[in-house]
Amino acid sequence: MSDRIVEIRATAVALESLLAALASNASQRDKQGGTAKHERDLIRDSGLLTLSIPHEFGGGGADWVEIFAIIRRMAAVDSSLAHLFAFHHLMIATLQFFGTAEQTRHAMEKTVRENCFWGNAVNPKDSRLRLRRHGESYRLDGAKSFCSGASDSDMLVVSALDDLEKLKIAVIPTGRGGIRIHDDWDNMGQRQTDSGSVSFDAVEVREDELLVSPGPLGSPFAALRPCLAQLILVAIYVGLARGALDSAIAYVRELPSDGVARIGGDPFTLHTAGELWAQVCGAEALVDRAVQSFQRGWTRGDAITPQERGAIAIDVATAKVASARAALDVGSRMFDIMGARATTARAGLDRFWRNARTHTLHDPLDHKLKELGVFALNGAYPTPSFYS
Repeated sequence: MSDRIVEIRATAVALESLLAALASNASQRDKQGGTAKHERDLIRDSGLLTLSIPHEFGGGGADWVEIFAIIRRMAAVDSSLAHLFAFHHLMIATLQFFGTAEQTRHAMEKTVRENCFWGNAVNPKDSRLRLRRHGESYRLDGAKSFCSGASDSDMLVVSALDDLEKLKIAVIPTGRGGIRIHDDWDNMGQRQTDSGSVSFDAVEVREDELLVSPGPLGSPFAALRPCLAQLILVAIYVGLARGALDSAIAYVRELPSDGVARIGGDPFTLHTAGELWAQVCGAEALVDRAVQSFQRGWTRGDAITPQERGAIAIDVATAKVASARAALDVGSRMFDIMGARATTARAGLDRFWRNARTHTLHDPLDHKLKELGVFALNGAYPTPSFYS
């Protein structure tokens, strides 16, 4: 048996155990909010944090097809923890997009050695955080909002503006002096993503902690980073849609036999179930296509062309529209299948819609629809940005 087959089987076993643990109290934790410290530690113990790190650095060497399959399955059970897991791998990939080979090697070996969990303080739309030269190093002063996964993280990827208003990206330990993580995330959905704010008071950043080769969007390959970030949102949306549909089906099947017969024989309920099934399967197919497209671009590395990058962005945008609409629609219409009794607070089945509604507002679909319209009518690819 090859080493790769052994790795795949070990990953599958670890994933099934983790999913069962997350599913056992997902509804209860959704109500509680806050940092899911125990569940984060379960992810640490699963070995899945190093899955996307190449074998040469001691990681699992998984490709993005495998990573996204895990994100989707996790999102169907617990979209908050899927969000944290996915953003962890996005932060690791950020090193490969924006950093030097030495920076990448050092950070990845550290992640494997110390089983680091990565957090996010990027949010390029929040311009309050500033990076200024201070002697032979730099200092960060200000704050960032929407810092998913910063709580209980070991490393942070941070974006800030310098004195020339240029965006800079740094990689620093979360425990460095001057960093304060605030427990101020109180939104109606994605309640355990720790997406609150982080403040920085004279936080030191060394020269070798700045990712400047080629830096943000500095090449067609570096410009794949926004595609990956968007694809993570897409995977969570379609996972939510699948989770909502599977939960509705399970709810009906667990009813007393007369209830199952009544609902299963109702033509209007069957019609709705068929519509939702087709919608979820259609979104999943588009997501599969986008993931495969991204994987091909990732494999191309620095040889990728602007046109190839643009085609990936279109595939991701198409999947985003379909998956977001599926998550919102199925999260609401699932109750048309289950009936009024399914709306109890104890069941907690409203979390699928709340999580989808909160997450799909990350950046409005209207922008993606405009990009798709420009491509459809004019053949022009989206201009690379942190959201396209």
